[in-house]
This record gives sequence, C-alpha cells and structure tokens, in this order.
Amino acid sequence: MNFDRNLKPVWRRGYRFQYEPAQNAHVLLYPEGMVKLNESASAIGSLIDGERSVAAIIDQLNTQFPGAPELAEDVEQFMLVAREKHWIDLV
Repeated sequence: MNFDRNLKPVWRRGYRFQYEPAQNAHVLLYPEGMVKLNESASAIGSLIDGERSVAAIIDQLNTQFPGAPELAEDVEQFMLVAREKHWIDLV
C-alpha cells in the first residue's frame, strides 16, 4: 500500500492531546475516555498540528532521532491506526 505522505493529520473535533502528570505520560482525551500514549506515539502526536504533513513530521522526527530504524514506516502505521480509531483525520 502506498501511503500519501503529503496528507496533513489533524486531531478530530473533541480529541485533545496533552501531557497528563497523573499518568506521567502524554494522553489523548476524548469524550468517552482517555488513551495513554507510549513514547513513540507521544513524539508523533506532539507534531500533529494540522499544518505539518506526514512527510514533515517524519523529517522532524528524523532530525530528533537520527538513525532510528523504520521511523517513517512507524509514523505511517501510527497514522493509519489513529485514523482507524477515529483520533485523526488526514486531509
């Protein structure tokens, strides 16, 4: 499957990405609950602003974590799962 890295992820209405001290982690809050994110998902989520494309997010993460294996594929996989779970829209 070819993933279009020009798409821009945006959190869906009603979803909020934030750091939660009680969880000691970044979380995604939404009306029905909360998802605690791991470090990788947090790094990706922190760059979702509705302005950056998936390609720009990958570039930024490559700068932050040079030499990280399969980083681009991990970002694409996160985007696919997040879209499937209705956390984000890809526009």
